[in-house]
Amino acid sequence: MTDDYRRRIGKLIRDSRQHRGWTQTQLADALGTSQSAVNRMERGQQNLSLEMLARIGEALDSEIVSLGTSGPMHLRVVGGHPLSGSIDVKSSKNAGVALLCASLLNRGRTVLRKVARIEEVNRILEVLNSIGVKTRWLNADNDLEILRPEILDLGSIDEVAARRTRSVLMFLGPLMHSEDVFELPYAGGCDLGARTVEPHMIALRPFGLAVKATAGSYHATVESRTAPVRPLVLTERGDTVTENALLAAAGADGVTVIRNASPNYMVQDLCVFLTRLGVRIDGIGTTTLTVHGRTDISADVDYAPSEDPIEAMSLLTAAIVTGSEITVRRAPIEFLEIELALLEEMGLDYSRTEEYPAANGHTRLVDITVRPSVLHSPIDKIHPMPFPGLNIDNLPFFAAIAASAQGATMIHDWVYDKRAIYLTELTKLGARVQLADPHRVYVEGPTRWSAAEVICPPALRPAVVILIAMLAAKGTSVLRNVYVINRGYEDLANRLNQLGAQIEIFRDI
Repeated sequence: MTDDYRRRIGKLIRDSRQHRGWTQTQLADALGTSQSAVNRMERGQQNLSLEMLARIGEALDSEIVSLGTSGPMHLRVVGGHPLSGSIDVKSSKNAGVALLCASLLNRGRTVLRKVARIEEVNRILEVLNSIGVKTRWLNADNDLEILRPEILDLGSIDEVAARRTRSVLMFLGPLMHSEDVFELPYAGGCDLGARTVEPHMIALRPFGLAVKATAGSYHATVESRTAPVRPLVLTERGDTVTENALLAAAGADGVTVIRNASPNYMVQDLCVFLTRLGVRIDGIGTTTLTVHGRTDISADVDYAPSEDPIEAMSLLTAAIVTGSEITVRRAPIEFLEIELALLEEMGLDYSRTEEYPAANGHTRLVDITVRPSVLHSPIDKIHPMPFPGLNIDNLPFFAAIAASAQGATMIHDWVYDKRAIYLTELTKLGARVQLADPHRVYVEGPTRWSAAEVICPPALRPAVVILIAMLAAKGTSVLRNVYVINRGYEDLANRLNQLGAQIEIFRDI
């Protein structure tokens, strides 16, 4: 390994560590080494084995190197010009991973249509394959076949893949119906601060699942498999918490009433999928779900998850920030109405078609055309709420939108500990973003965007916000280490290029 390569790898390690908010000592503890060793790594003064680089990447949830390629993926963006054309919204990432977990309930053949081929899905598939589930991509349309074996081999679970996705938590609900005792590795995913799993444990306990967290794993013991006698009241109206409760209720003997349930888009998709498996669910789209469980789920099911409202918002934001006219087709309007109402208040000029049904027969879609607009800051702060409020995952896009509008906007991200901090990276591209506290930023617009080199923050939506700002910035920008974007978006760079963006994918090292 040459001195130049060591220095370049060291810089990637340092930048990834700093974006995660870790000290050298914290990284050293995660690696089982010393702070001085980490210091030498970051200064390019220490040879690193592929095994150590893989361990560093796992600890930081960042692709420091990529085996079989020449290194982590970066994007070179030539910005400052408008986009044009139309683009279809891909299927939902969050619905896709929930349905993959739900397939563990089904002893029959599951076919999911147009599944997003993203890193998050890849990690779940790796975990499923490692425990004996057979999966097969059927065609170029991303249709996926899933066949669950009679007996799962949980002792062979791919721990590396499991630790790189928080979605593995949703294995708890299905697995309790086939296993008496099992272990799951700690869940990972985006670095968004302390995200407690206790609401999941509270939701699953009434079904007879006891979970203890020990060094690196969740140890689960199934004490019974019957539906709760009383209504299950969720202490947090979380999406994955609701999904876990649904998966537990679907296979439980009896009727479960779930209150304070999330009615968000991925939960609705999961509910409709479960009904195709023969599970009756009353109240889909509301905060009270009544689930009539079945202990013998075995059906050949063919299901198409609906389109992703967060991707739709990403594309709308790209149009707004670059001053472009773009038509975003197949947008799930029920989950974008608050966002569009707020944008209309800010001065956005847009139109939309009549509604038409998604392939799942449940979700309502429209085509939205955005035109160049002169925006002003909203009267009130922008903050998310559980559905039907402004979607929590759509909030970061308003940082780039507010930076393009006239006036000052306060954005309050009360859900996550760190995500608002990552939005301050927009200052590197010329935005005026002031951090008030870990949950609030003030954004002053309009912005004269300027090109810069930025490393991706370890959180999906803020990373995409930076990419969108680069599209508006005159000159050539570089966004480094974009694995986190690939976790949630399929081929985003090339799809934006079809609208006239100039984004080059490259690797180094």
